[in-house]
Amino acid sequence: MLSTIRNLFHRGSAPQNPSATVTLAEVLANGWLELWYQPKVELRSKHLAGAEALARARHPLHGLLNPGQFLPGASEADLLALTERVIHIALRDWEDFAYYDMPIAIAVNTPVSALTTLPIADIVRKERPKAPNWPGLILEVTEDEVISDVALANEVADAVHACHCKLALDDFGAGFSSIARLTQLPFDELKIDRSHVTNCDSDRINGGLCEVIVELGQRFGLKTVAEGIETIHEYHKLQGLGCDLGQGYLLAKPMPKGQFIGTAFRRLAMRPVELEGAA
Repeated sequence: MLSTIRNLFHRGSAPQNPSATVTLAEVLANGWLELWYQPKVELRSKHLAGAEALARARHPLHGLLNPGQFLPGASEADLLALTERVIHIALRDWEDFAYYDMPIAIAVNTPVSALTTLPIADIVRKERPKAPNWPGLILEVTEDEVISDVALANEVADAVHACHCKLALDDFGAGFSSIARLTQLPFDELKIDRSHVTNCDSDRINGGLCEVIVELGQRFGLKTVAEGIETIHEYHKLQGLGCDLGQGYLLAKPMPKGQFIGTAFRRLAMRPVELEGAA
């Protein structure tokens, strides 16, 4: 379980001092935690559709630290505290996005263990924005955590849906057993594992898997999200397949809240995303 939580928060962005390490307990105690956001874009219209929140630490001496520099060796209690802190920050940050007319849905990586241990429904009910256009949080749960316990997944889903949150099945397709049990899983969104997105335009296997997952999503009324889009050819392939949303370095890297707002306000919210490498 600990390795799963660590993996959830580690994506993108080179640290300023790769050799520096601190403990998660230090990060939480000193208030060094901050969230960076990676845009999620509608592939058909190229408009901003949401963002995934990713944990970073801002050390007074070492600068920006990635999760790999503060998560190893963390206790289960500290990792659960991190999850709770991330949810609190994401709920507050949404107010800033909405102020700039970007009431987007924020996705937060959440291990199933946190959903069953932490009072997440109570936290969201108490801390949620009061704006009528708040779309709710998207809680991303990895496929390997829920596929073995469908009953638990349904129990968790009932709790989070009651507080206006949605569940996304992250890294979908990494385990082939999930496809057969998809009808039993109470999710609103499927995130295509980045290993299948890579070279999906030229790799017949990856392209076929993406097509199957998108078709499954359409059949069951679920949004599909492609992770790790890095080339214009991958983008066009996924767009042609009918994939709903995408994120990846082609679209934008994770960025701090202020930069996200500035970039989104100038480039994403006002007009379609300009893809790197596009003609």
